[in-house]
This record gives sequence, structure tokens and C-alpha cells, in this order.
Amino acid sequence: MRYRPFGSTGAAISNITLSLGLDAVSRGPEAAAELIYSALEAGINSYRLESADPVLAEVVGHALSSVERKLLIVSLTLGRRDGRRQDMDRDFSAESMTHAIDRALHVSGLGWIDVALLERPGEHELPQSSLNALKALRATQRVRFLGVFGDGEVMDAYVSTGAFDVIATPSNVNSSWKVRARIRAAQEQDMAVMAYDYFPEALNTKKKATAVHEEKKGFFGFGGGSKRAKDDPLAGAGTFAFLHDTPHWDAESICLAHVMNDPAVATVLVQAHDIPRLEALAKIPDRDMPPGLSAQIEMARVGAANKVA
Repeated sequence: MRYRPFGSTGAAISNITLSLGLDAVSRGPEAAAELIYSALEAGINSYRLESADPVLAEVVGHALSSVERKLLIVSLTLGRRDGRRQDMDRDFSAESMTHAIDRALHVSGLGWIDVALLERPGEHELPQSSLNALKALRATQRVRFLGVFGDGEVMDAYVSTGAFDVIATPSNVNSSWKVRARIRAAQEQDMAVMAYDYFPEALNTKKKATAVHEEKKGFFGFGGGSKRAKDDPLAGAGTFAFLHDTPHWDAESICLAHVMNDPAVATVLVQAHDIPRLEALAKIPDRDMPPGLSAQIEMARVGAANKVA
């Protein structure tokens, strides 16, 4: 495992952050604990709770209790009225978030939450009273840093406020210039950058990775360039198809390694429902990408942008 500075916080964070949701405890607390123990053995020191569910917090806190707390970075996602249900109303009220943090601290025994991560707050969903409450929690050391999680232009607005220490944003081989500009702006604000969605569904098969670059048809359905036959040896050239054809690498590993190579990204959020998958992902930071692969990624990304434009 490799580590990077976590923004201007002074902490060191592993290249990988293990993101844990209710599915992690669905097989029982013992299985969840074993997964976390394996992550610790792999050198992962960063963990994100996908909700403020007390069962999840208790399991994670118990599993991490054997490690000196100062060596860990634990993020708690806030913004749902009920952490157990995705379909419940969102709630960024001061009372709700304060209660969620206090409850998570009580059942987990963690002592403090490193990052209170607000999940996709809309433009008008975060009142000043809520931000004041979070700052009060930070002043009392129950929370160390404040962060926002999500995408879209509203994230750019939250970055520009200077009120947050951390941003979690999508980042992958085909990220738009807007995403890359957001990451640069966050870096200029001394914010720590956490990346997620490093392997989007649009690239998870060779067929999809090739289709990302299909040119749009012209007016009345004509034009848009010719399409190579499947048996053409150059079929897929100039597209992301190479992600699925690189020897000794799978597409997900390439995408993960690429995001990790961005010096502006402190850590990448990954999900693993079993130990073998976790161990495979944890090996990626120590692997060097094949020569020329970064150039292939950039050419494919630029090609996709030009064809969409």
C-alpha cells in the first residue's frame, strides 16, 4: 500500500479507502469484521461508512478498535433521514446530523469522526444553521473535517465557498474537463480529494468501452463516420477497448491505477464484498502501469470528447 498527504490536514491516507455499507454487515458482523481485518493487513487506513446506521457504525468501530485511532481516517456519510433506507427523505438539518454523529460515536467507540461527508447536498439543501452545527462539532473535536460528496455543478459551488476541507468526486479515465477542473479548484483550496466511480458502468465491458466513442449521426440520421467491421484488426482502435485487451491487467485495475496516478487525488473509494476481491484491489497501488498505457488513455479520452462535441 502507498500513502499520500490528506490535503492540508497533516494526515497520511492510504491510496485506497474501503467504502462500507449495509451490504457489508448483511452476512453478519463476523464476516464484516474479517473483511476489515484483511483491509488493515493490506495497509488500508481509511474507511468510509456509507450511512450513519448504528449497526454499521458499531461493527466498524469494533473491528478498528485494535488499531491506534490516530493512524486511521474514518469518514461518515450524512444526509439521509434513516441510514437504513435509501428511499427515505434526505435530511441535512442541524438536529439530524448532530444526532447521527453523536449516535455513531456512541455505538462505535471511535472517539471522533475524521470526515463528516455530506452526501450530494442540493443547492438549497444545506442551511447556514446546519453548517454552523457542523463547525461546532469540529470545534469540540467530535468531527475533524467537513466534506461534500457528489457530482454536478453544485459541487463547484461548494468548493468555492471555502467552508469544506474534503471533496469526494467521480473521477475516471473518461472524466470530463469539468470534473478535472473541479479537482484542480479543490486542490487550490487545499481540499483533500477523494475519488469514486473510478470504473463506470459505461466501460465495464469491451463492447461498452468501444461504443463510448461511436460518433453521433448527422442531421436526418446520415453521416457520423463509418463503423469498422467486428473482424477488422483495427476495430476498437482509438477507443477504450484496450482496457479489456491489456496483457496481465483487467479493465478495472487499469482504471483504478489511472486515478491513483493523479497527484491531486489523495485516495480512491472502493467497494469489496469479499476478501479475495479486496486483496486484489489492494495490490494495485504497488503495480506500475505498462509503458504507454497512460498515453493510450489520454488519446482515447480526447477522442471521446471530440466526438461528443
